[in-house]
Amino acid sequence: MTGPGLVFDSATPLLDKALQRIRRGPVGTGDLAREVFELRQAPEGLAARLVYDLLGSDGRVQVDDDGTWSTAVVQEDARPAGTRLSDLEFAVVDVETTGSRRGDRVMEIACVHVAGGSIRGRYSTLIDPGCWIPERISRLTGIDLTMVRSAPRFEDVAAVVRRALNDRVFRAHNARFDWRFVAEEMRRARSEVPRGDQLCTVRFAKRALPGLRRWGLDSLIAYYGLECRARHRAWGDALVTAEVLLNLLEAADRRGVCEWDQLKLWLGGQPTGGGSGDVGT
Repeated sequence: MTGPGLVFDSATPLLDKALQRIRRGPVGTGDLAREVFELRQAPEGLAARLVYDLLGSDGRVQVDDDGTWSTAVVQEDARPAGTRLSDLEFAVVDVETTGSRRGDRVMEIACVHVAGGSIRGRYSTLIDPGCWIPERISRLTGIDLTMVRSAPRFEDVAAVVRRALNDRVFRAHNARFDWRFVAEEMRRARSEVPRGDQLCTVRFAKRALPGLRRWGLDSLIAYYGLECRARHRAWGDALVTAEVLLNLLEAADRRGVCEWDQLKLWLGGQPTGGGSGDVGT
């Protein structure tokens, strides 16, 4: 067990059973818990916890504000052909978490908006994860239980986070990691998962800077001569990653890649997810 949640293997028969039931049609959290876990009588909170721990970070399903589960709708890229990168708004996100496993929680989140070649705004907050923060995480980030004791829970800021991300390109260094935690926290808060495309700076950097041996955040900070005022804090990493993004967009523009469709092709398809190797989060 990690944090307050249970950890289910991705190949568990319970997961297959839940997915098969959801594919037959929308189903409420309580009914799903009874069918999947064969619970005849269980407190509502326990049933919800079991279902959210099993399905909370699975991109194949979605849950609405009423707790009804259904098959996730795969949205096509709705951006008009010819949309210029300079016209897009990016939400550069970084999260600090209690660990990297399913069930670990966000304890700090930061979002920096980038548009028109400049940084336009920023948001950051500590989060009370509702669980123990391991000592190794505190040593890395400087965040301990005393710092988050009076911080809001994620559900208290979920609406603010959703507004900060909605309809912007979600950008992170190793986007798959940050997106997984943000999406899972939004589902735990029973809030709508933000809409938008995703862009991973690891993949972007590998394409724009093929001569580098490593594409972790520290490597890119050094390459561009940037300064991070708070490494391994969400607000510091998000801000310096936004500066990295601006440099990468300039590198793409110098190669004639100045539209969203061109960027997708240049990166080898839909620019989502993370890369292998040194991701340097």
